[in-house]
Amino acid sequence: MDFSRIADQGLVLLGCGKMGSAMLAGWLGRGLPAAEVWVVDPNPSDWLRAQGVNINAPLPERPAIVLIAVKPQMMREALPGLRRLGGGETLFISVAAGTPITAYEEMLGEGTPIVRAMPNTPAAVGRGITALIGNARASADDLDTAEGLLSAVGQTVRLEAESQMDAVTGVSGSGPAYVFHLIETLAAAGEAQGLSADLAMTLAKATVAGAGALAEAAEESPEQLRINVTSPNGTTQAALEVLMDAGAGLPPLMRRAVAAAADRSRELSRG
Repeated sequence: MDFSRIADQGLVLLGCGKMGSAMLAGWLGRGLPAAEVWVVDPNPSDWLRAQGVNINAPLPERPAIVLIAVKPQMMREALPGLRRLGGGETLFISVAAGTPITAYEEMLGEGTPIVRAMPNTPAAVGRGITALIGNARASADDLDTAEGLLSAVGQTVRLEAESQMDAVTGVSGSGPAYVFHLIETLAAAGEAQGLSADLAMTLAKATVAGAGALAEAAEESPEQLRINVTSPNGTTQAALEVLMDAGAGLPPLMRRAVAAAADRSRELSRG
């Protein structure tokens, strides 16, 4: 990534929990000088203290970028101190869930370039995916900059409208939890068939991780990959007849689950 925009002006990271730490590790690993980073965090970890960044120090007069990674409930307390940086050229990027762009514009001013982003937890191992959208003040260069920073923890996609963020929350934001639950239930089903708990869990984890990697790497669609592994009247078909039941199988269940997450995201955005 090109960090020239940050040189001499600096980058401020507001909050350095799991997501903030993952991003910071990615930036430093890609060559961002630690001296160009200011971290604001009330409880800096030992790992953070060892990185050589500026921690809870006076901020640059006009930083190039402020990246907001605090929990949504801390937003109203954390942002007013940065209001003086709004309305200018400083780009604000938020990875906080449930906080719409209008809320940032109210706190920072409508003239502030703002990019709202939704990463997910696999970002902690560099395998996340982040959806992003900018406000009217955010330029093409601002979006490129945000995309470059967020690519340090995985893939990025751009949205056409902020209203899509709720659906993104339901699919990729909350999605890792669905997959973790799949691993739990697959392992439990293996135990019910006579496997030991440890063996069933090892098989379930490796199967889900391997299938996901294959789906991402293969040229075929997931549908075709499913067809490829399903022999007529075989064991996989027997299982899929249960999972693909139109009334009680996985398709209607997943639609309801994603809709519930998206609906809750809309409720949280409205406050």
